[in-house]
Amino acid sequence: MTLQTAGIHHITAFVGDAQRNADFYAGILGLRLVKKTINFDAPEVYHLYFGNEQGAPGTIITFFPWSTGRKGRIGGGQVGVTTYAIPVGSMAFWEQRLAAYQIPVTHVTRISESYLSFSDYDGLRIELVEREAGPRSTWSFAGVTAEHAIKGFGGAVLYSTNPEKTADTLTRTLGMELIAKGDGYIRYGSTADLGNIIDLKDSPVPQGAGGSGTVHHIAWRAKDDAEQLEWGRHVQSHGYQPTPVQDRQYFNAIYFREEGGILFEIATDPPGFANDEAPDALGQKLMLPAWFEPHRALIEENLSPFEIREIEVKQG
Repeated sequence: MTLQTAGIHHITAFVGDAQRNADFYAGILGLRLVKKTINFDAPEVYHLYFGNEQGAPGTIITFFPWSTGRKGRIGGGQVGVTTYAIPVGSMAFWEQRLAAYQIPVTHVTRISESYLSFSDYDGLRIELVEREAGPRSTWSFAGVTAEHAIKGFGGAVLYSTNPEKTADTLTRTLGMELIAKGDGYIRYGSTADLGNIIDLKDSPVPQGAGGSGTVHHIAWRAKDDAEQLEWGRHVQSHGYQPTPVQDRQYFNAIYFREEGGILFEIATDPPGFANDEAPDALGQKLMLPAWFEPHRALIEENLSPFEIREIEVKQG
């Protein structure tokens, strides 16, 4: 059986304060909070998911907000930049919007594409690129209309401590295709309309340090549980030791760290975020898996409340 991931399922990062995190990704970028739950491995911390209207694979960025956590350093062994795709003709809208919120931006060109580059409140590097491919988001919030709304991931830029090994994993293990080289990067493609373009920096990047403002892992798509089992065997056949399947309520996951230091996850598309909430109510209450429900009162007591709100424009 030949396996090829369709592309990115989700990207997960460490951040500081939950309210500032929600303000940036919902209030400024206009994404929908599709799930408010806890880190199943550290229930004293939120796990927040932002994406398009239903949190489709290829649109989901997730966060572990920890206000007292240490600051991280972006570097090798991490996703260096998270790229979002916006509708063609939307770049001026976003440049004006980010300026209104006093968020500094730069213009970057990479492999013949123009990107609007900036950082979130915790230092995570984000960029926007106009792409024709991918369905438009129907979600509208805080002045971001469906006309200009972020569609989902354009892809990601990977910083590897060993680019040759990472390149080998992207092609031989994940089944991606090398499609371009230039500007110090190697570009790989997969089959999905979103989250399908991966740029690997072609020279080693000094090791980063995990913490607030850095990506924890990038997850690749498996179409269902049966295919994920195939992925487990496939990854093992390439010399890795993936974890057992982990139940994440909204997908099932296995993890392995590739030889350039980046933590990879393979996550199933189903069951999705409407697994325990109605589609029109996603993200409105704290959702806990059954094994944590007996501890709900204590868990809620330990979490600082936050809200999804519009952010006051500071200028312009």
